[in-house]
This record gives sequence, C-alpha cells and structure tokens, in this order.
Amino acid sequence: MRLAGKVAIITGAGGGCGREAALLFAAEGAKVVALDIRGQAAVETGDAIRQAGGDAIAMEGDVADPAVWPRTVQVVLERFGRINVLYHNAGMVSRGPGGDVGLEEITLDVWDRILAVNLTGVFLGCKYGIPHLVKSGGGSVIITASVGALVGQRAHNHAYVASKAALVGLARNLALEYASRGVRVNCICPGQIRTDMMADYYRDPAARQRFIDGTPMGRFGEPQEIARVAAFLASDEASFMTGSVVVVDGGWTAL
Repeated sequence: MRLAGKVAIITGAGGGCGREAALLFAAEGAKVVALDIRGQAAVETGDAIRQAGGDAIAMEGDVADPAVWPRTVQVVLERFGRINVLYHNAGMVSRGPGGDVGLEEITLDVWDRILAVNLTGVFLGCKYGIPHLVKSGGGSVIITASVGALVGQRAHNHAYVASKAALVGLARNLALEYASRGVRVNCICPGQIRTDMMADYYRDPAARQRFIDGTPMGRFGEPQEIARVAAFLASDEASFMTGSVVVVDGGWTAL
C-alpha cells in the first residue's frame, strides 16, 4: 500500500501503460482518476479498479484541449478533495498508411497535433494540476518521455521525438521551480514496450526483429514494467528524486 491516501490523475489510462499504472496505483492504495480520449476505455479501466475493490473516476477528455484540465481538476477536488499525483502518460506517434512519416511527408496538421497531445497536454495538466499538489502538501508529477528523447531514431518520427525531448526539458525546469514547494517532477523514458502504439511494429516480422536486435535484453518491454517504475516515482520511496530521467529500455540506449 505504498500509495495509500494518495489521489492520482493518470492520462491515457484507457490502455497500455496507462491502464496498467491505474490498476497498480489502485492496488497500492491510491484513488485513481482515469482520463482518456477514449471514453469507453476509461470506463473499462475504472470498472476494473472498482471490481478489484479500489476507488476510481473514469473521465473522457483530450489532454490537448485547454477546457479539459480545469474540468478534470474540479471533478477530482469535488470527489476526493485533493490531488497528490499527476501521471502524464497519454501520447501519440506519427504513422501513415505506408509506415513512419518522414520529414517531407509529414503535414503541419499532423506535426501540430502530435506536439499538442504529447507536449502541450502535459503543460496544461501541470499548469492546472500542480498548484493543487502544492495545496495538498506536495506530490509527484510523472511524465512519460521516451528513449527517443535521448537518442535519434531511424524511424522517421520527427514530431514524436521532438515532443519527447521537449518533455525532458520541461520536467527539469518544473522540478527546479517546485522543488522548494514539495512537488517532485520526474520523467520515465521507456524503450520498446508492447502497447497498441507499437502494434504495427511488432506485427511486422522484420520490424519486430529490428527492435529485438537493438535491445540487449532481446525482447519488448511489458506495460507492467513501466507501471512499476511509475508507482515507485509516485510513492514516498522516491522522496529525494526530482528532475530525474529514468530510462527503462532493456539496454537500448546503452549500445
């Protein structure tokens, strides 16, 4: 029960790493707010938590929509009275019908949308959420970046990589701004994790083998392995960690 008494907002909680984190946070004692653009997926996560004996709110919303965050915060405060953890997990990648979208093919609309979800959504969540972490006596902000924030990728995900690199910088700046007010801000940089976002890659034998060959541990990571790191960062066990970048990639960036 490392998270007993804490209230956590988790974005992208309808599936993948977000759902696994929501289930684990609840099992560790947190009250969970599952926010996802896919409303039914958020409801299913909330139902799973309640069936296991936990407490959860399911909310539908696009993290890039400025109106979503004040509404989310209001609902959470009315129901639970405080916010202790913000886990910014929602994200998207640029994939076209023929695969990864290169510089000459990506449109401005796609570029803007990816940065809106991956970067601006985190900014908005922090802008509206962090003041309430301060009022609650402190808390933890966890941001999902990527190994793409640390090294270049042969896959032409320029908007995705740019947004994730920016998140590392944002997290470090926020960590400095709020360190004296009891709020810790850390990034997780996952490697190749078996989620819907990676489905096109691991269904393609050549792409799957390329990723496996590039990972010293010789496999994809599982969403639960990211969720466990997030639960640690959300807990008081990580009380002296802020501005950190935690890489969970099976050795990908060690090569």
